[in-house]
Amino acid sequence: MKKKAVAVFQIAATYIGTVVGAGFASGQSIMQFFTVYGSRGTLGILVCTLLFMWLGTKMMILSHRIRAYSYRELNTYLFGPVFGKIANGLTFIILFGVTSVMLSGTGSIFQEQLGLPYQLGILASIGLSYLVMSRDIKGIIAVNALVAPLMVFFTIFLAVSMLDPASLARVMQPGAAPDLPGRYKWAFDSLAYASLNFAFVQAVIVPLGSEAEDESTLKWGGFWGGAGLGIMLLVSHFALTMRMPDIMRYEVPMAEIIREFGPFMHALFLTVIYGEIFTTLIGNVFGITRQIRSLCRLPVPVIVFATLLGCFLISQIGFASLVDYLYPLFGYMGLILVLLLGIRRIQKE
Repeated sequence: MKKKAVAVFQIAATYIGTVVGAGFASGQSIMQFFTVYGSRGTLGILVCTLLFMWLGTKMMILSHRIRAYSYRELNTYLFGPVFGKIANGLTFIILFGVTSVMLSGTGSIFQEQLGLPYQLGILASIGLSYLVMSRDIKGIIAVNALVAPLMVFFTIFLAVSMLDPASLARVMQPGAAPDLPGRYKWAFDSLAYASLNFAFVQAVIVPLGSEAEDESTLKWGGFWGGAGLGIMLLVSHFALTMRMPDIMRYEVPMAEIIREFGPFMHALFLTVIYGEIFTTLIGNVFGITRQIRSLCRLPVPVIVFATLLGCFLISQIGFASLVDYLYPLFGYMGLILVLLLGIRRIQKE
């Protein structure tokens, strides 16, 4: 029983850690996809939470039953042999782009929050990625099991700090941004946000589901992982809503909110944000590596180096700019994946 509980925790933590990357942990993507819609953004988060719980679990179980080595096999199963190749190409582009955003996010933390060079954060992350990638999927699980509980701690901390009538009244305002977007765009953006995450999270949870020994741990791990993501989204959204629109000028808005609680909490939160960005970074590099290895037998260190070098070049554009342009684009590209994943029956064992 204890062994199963540990396995469920590891799966849930890995799921959470892979989704909670630069855009999520920093608050940028939450602000862009949900907070600008005020209370309607809250409904969007509820939709996303249900999708995370349902489709994340289904993706892992499907991967387990077809014994997928990487997301390549899952996409071929979902889309067929011809369109599967197109889907794999799009997934590769999304993984590469999101990995660039992760690297850029580490640079922004060093620059905006620590007053250190932007390039130092990126280069340090590249070096750490090599160390973790040497342990394959076990290294990714170990890092997520360490970082995800800390992110949950800060979620609880923020939730407790907002338990007063004035804060709750501010959260329930119909619109918080200066120029509230279209009336129904919040619903479309909530689907796009879920699609974005499923498009790149499959790089980790497909091998995770395939290599799991017990299918029931995947069901519970997916359930608690999705629920945890929903709670973290809601708390972060509420915290950002209370400080709109001034908070929109920061590249790492959540860190600015935590700064109000003193230097120690701020420093600890920066460590957690960096850890969450790093978990998504290594998860994406892992997925890209497996995809390339399934096509040709290049040495893993060569693939990792080439991937990080390419992402390093793209990361020079800047974190906020990359999130603004790449995240919505990739979200719309991933909508068809969510649709097919939702209607596809789970294959019998």
